Amino acid sequence: MAVNPFQHADSASSVSGPPSGGDYLADSIFRIIALSCAALIVVLILYILWEIGGLALPAMAQHGLSFVSGTTWNVGTQEFGVLPEIWGTLYSSFLALILGGTFGVAIAIFLTQDFIHARLAAVFRTIVELLAAIPSVVYGLWGIYVVIPMLRPVAEWLHSELGFIPIFGTELSGPGMAPAALVLAIMILPTVAAITVDAFRRIPYKVKEAAYGMGTTRWEAILKVMLPTASSGILAALVLGFGRALGETMALAMLIGNSNQINLSLFAPANTLASLLASSFPEAGQIEVQALMYTAVVLLLITLIVNIVGFGIQQYTVRKFEGKA
Repeated sequence: MAVNPFQHADSASSVSGPPSGGDYLADSIFRIIALSCAALIVVLILYILWEIGGLALPAMAQHGLSFVSGTTWNVGTQEFGVLPEIWGTLYSSFLALILGGTFGVAIAIFLTQDFIHARLAAVFRTIVELLAAIPSVVYGLWGIYVVIPMLRPVAEWLHSELGFIPIFGTELSGPGMAPAALVLAIMILPTVAAITVDAFRRIPYKVKEAAYGMGTTRWEAILKVMLPTASSGILAALVLGFGRALGETMALAMLIGNSNQINLSLFAPANTLASLLASSFPEAGQIEVQALMYTAVVLLLITLIVNIVGFGIQQYTVRKFEGKA
């Protein structure tokens, strides 16, 4: 007798059946927990802003916007201005982003576009990610004893031969912008590389096959197809790396020179908002603490603006290259 292969098609199995009451309950509990965690993060951020803003309020009332445009930090005369620190923060972070972002994207291309075997690529990726586990104070010591002596002969030659260019206008006598930016670039490299690798891996392999089918070379496929397709993920990596650079403290406090000046030279000492906070808090009195809290508010606002701008650029690239609304 012939067996009907569809005789059990109308019976719901445990896989194809409708959700049970327990499934609905578990889903509701998960949603509540997820929403609670998200709300807790928002509450925590607001609480931090409330505490820091409350402590900074007297300095805000006393100094106003002159605190942002001022260039003097003198506790004795109660003159506080953080424009040189804002300059140093943005300048060092942009330099680090240019170096770390370029090498991070290049490493991601090397690890994902079939230049080496997959197992060997996994080994290299693990090595790159281990850079994030090194403490910042170790980076600072490495910069003092290795990077600065290594850069000094190059800096002297550049200053003597190209000193008329503002970025080479001073000598590297010790800590300065160049060693700080170089070490900072190495510190943000794992973040940029790891997220960019994930962005490339999210692209279906058939996209690359379609590019090859159109007659492109490997580099044409990478530069004209893969990079634009992964652009939103790459921009997210760059924004996170830039935010990481803005908040770095210990390594920059050891390498940048802690000098309250604005200078285009890569070899001149400078200062950042985070290193100012780290170096001044241990011996700060009440008035200086209020000014330092104002500094923390400025740093938070800069970080917020960077993330908002980065999110806007990322959404633009998603609409342009990925066709998503």
